[in-house]
Amino acid sequence: MYRAFVLLVLCLLTCGSQLSADVLQVDFEGFFDSTPITTQYPGMVFSNTTALTAGVSLNDAEFPPHSGSNVALDDSGPITIDFLTPVISFSGFFTYVETLTLTAFDTGHNPVNLASSLFSQNSVSSGNTPNELISLNFASGFSAITIAGDPAGGSFAVDDISVTTAPSGAQVPEPSFAAILGIATGVMFGARKLANRRSR
Repeated sequence: MYRAFVLLVLCLLTCGSQLSADVLQVDFEGFFDSTPITTQYPGMVFSNTTALTAGVSLNDAEFPPHSGSNVALDDSGPITIDFLTPVISFSGFFTYVETLTLTAFDTGHNPVNLASSLFSQNSVSSGNTPNELISLNFASGFSAITIAGDPAGGSFAVDDISVTTAPSGAQVPEPSFAAILGIATGVMFGARKLANRRSR
């Protein structure tokens, strides 16, 4: 009877598991100064994006990296990132001299969510805190994002991007441990009751 109880709990834990999503991290480290960022990160295609290194092309006194020594600059226009599989969340740390607007798009290139920076600028000399965390979420998934400051580019640095991909297939809700324990305990007591009736 206890063996059946253990097997039932294991089955409930396995059958109730949720498909996991992948989290992609982009920190722009490991690139030489002024390297164009395009397809170096799996699952993402960047446009108008160039890696800058602190103390070389990056004025880190005004645009300090969030971590490491590299950031990405909006080069010649807004940064666009196309995702090869849908994503449900995007975040990054931004230092800027123009108000930023982040727009997420579905596969038909329809806007599905929007986020804006807190300030009109947050470079060090502005008096506002640099490296503002800005994020976008859309549970149904989006396939591209545009980050726009000055239309001509050169208006912001981004660092430590994090992207969460949408799980493939339908999600199965994961039961709580209490629910599993309750069901298993009920089955165990039912089995014990049945065993007691048979022994009479």
